[in-house]
Amino acid sequence: MGIFKAYDIRGIYGEDFDEVLAYKIGYFLPKLLNTNKILVGMDIRLSSKLLHDNLINGALDAGACVYDLGLATTPYVYYVTRTYNFDASVQITASHNNKEYNGFKISTTLSMPVGYDNGLKDLEEMVNNDEIILAKDKGEVVPFNKYDEYISFQKNNAKNYDSLKIGIDCSNGMANLFIKDLIPNAIYINDTFDGNFPNHEPNPLNKENQKQLKELVLKNNLDLGIMFDGDADRVAFVDNKGEFISPDLMIALLAEYYLKQNNGQNILYDVRTSKAVTNSIKENNGIPNIWKVGHAFAKRKMKELDAVVGGELAGHYYFRDFGYCDSAILACLILLNIILELDSNGKTIADKISEIMTYETTGEVNFTMEQKDECIDEINKYMKDKYEVIQEYTFDGVRLEFKDFWFSLRKSNTEPYLRLVLEATSKKVLDEKLEELMNIINKYKLN
Repeated sequence: MGIFKAYDIRGIYGEDFDEVLAYKIGYFLPKLLNTNKILVGMDIRLSSKLLHDNLINGALDAGACVYDLGLATTPYVYYVTRTYNFDASVQITASHNNKEYNGFKISTTLSMPVGYDNGLKDLEEMVNNDEIILAKDKGEVVPFNKYDEYISFQKNNAKNYDSLKIGIDCSNGMANLFIKDLIPNAIYINDTFDGNFPNHEPNPLNKENQKQLKELVLKNNLDLGIMFDGDADRVAFVDNKGEFISPDLMIALLAEYYLKQNNGQNILYDVRTSKAVTNSIKENNGIPNIWKVGHAFAKRKMKELDAVVGGELAGHYYFRDFGYCDSAILACLILLNIILELDSNGKTIADKISEIMTYETTGEVNFTMEQKDECIDEINKYMKDKYEVIQEYTFDGVRLEFKDFWFSLRKSNTEPYLRLVLEATSKKVLDEKLEELMNIINKYKLN
C-alpha cells in the first residue's frame, strides 16, 4: 500500500518517504490547488520539524508564500484555513499512529479535504513525474499565530465545569496546545509535548492505551475521562464507571443536543454505526444519514447535507458550526455540557449510554487478509441467500440489515485489514451470526 492514501499521505518516515517528498509536496501543491498562498502546521513528532521546513522550502521555490502556524492541532489548521480563506493548507501529522510514522493532511477552500479521488492522485503523479523549475520570484514565510482567536472561538461553546470531576489524557500530543485553557480544573495525565509518546501510542481506540485513563477515572471517582489522539482531531471517552464509550454512541448524544435546539436536521454517521444511533436520531426528530468511512468523505457529505453534526466509529466528530470539519475539543465541550444537564437531573453519562444502547455488538474487529473482495462477495451471497434483507448499503464495502441483526464488512482505506462490525438484538443471536461469518472469514484470513 503506497503512502498516498484515500484521506491523506502517510507512512514510516525514513522508510516509506523522507524530506525530499516533503519538498516536492510543497513545490507542487500551489500548482495542484491553483494558489500562491499555503497555510502550514505541524504536530510534535520527532520528524515533523524537518518535514515542515522542507515542505516550506518547496513552496517557496515554487513562488508561493507560506503562512506558518508552527505547532498546531489538525482542527486548528482547519479553522484558520476556513476563516482566512486559504485555498491550500497542510498539517504535518500521522494522527494516531506511533512515533515512527508521519504524513500530510491536505485541505483546500473552506477546509474541504483533498483525498485521493479529488487531488492526491494528481499530486502523486506530479511528485513522481514532473520537473522542478525554480520560480524567478521566491516566496516568503509569514508567521501566522491565531492562538488567541481560536481559543475564543472554542470558549463560545464552553461552560463552567467546576462542578464536574474530569480526567484528561493528552497522549503527549497536540491537545496540550489548547485544552488547559478551556478545561483548567481537570486532572491531567500525559500532558507534556513528547514526540516519543513515552506512555502509550496516541491512539485512543486501543484498549491498552485506555488503561491509564480508566484507572484514573475509577481511582478518583470521576464523572468523565477524555483521551485525545496525536493531532487532536479524534477523541474517546470513558464513563463514570471506567467503561469505554463506543464512539458511535456519542453521535446519538451529540445529535440529541443539537436537535433540542432545532429538530428536523440532518445527522451523518458512517456504515459501522450502531442501529441504536439511528433509532435515537429518529426519536429526537432528526434525519439519519449513513455514509462512507473517512474524514475526506464525511466532510464533503456534511456540507452537501448541511448536517448539523456527524461522527464516525473512529472518534471523529463533525460540526456545521465548525465548517463541517472535525474537532475533538469541540466534541469534548459539548459532551461536558450534556453531562452538566444530566447531573442536574441526577443522571450520569453511564446511565444515558445504557438507555441508548439496546443491542449486543462485536465492536469493530480487524482481519488481515489478501483476498478481501472475495471474502466480502462470498459472505454477501451466503447471507442474502439465507436471510431476508431489510436494508442494504454498498457504497463502502457492504452493510446488510436483517430482522434481528446487521453487519458491515469493508476494506480499510489506510491499513491491510478487512473490518467487521456485527450487531444483534440478543447475545444468543450475536454469537450465532458471528459463528456463521467466521466460518467464511477463517478461509481467507492470514495468521
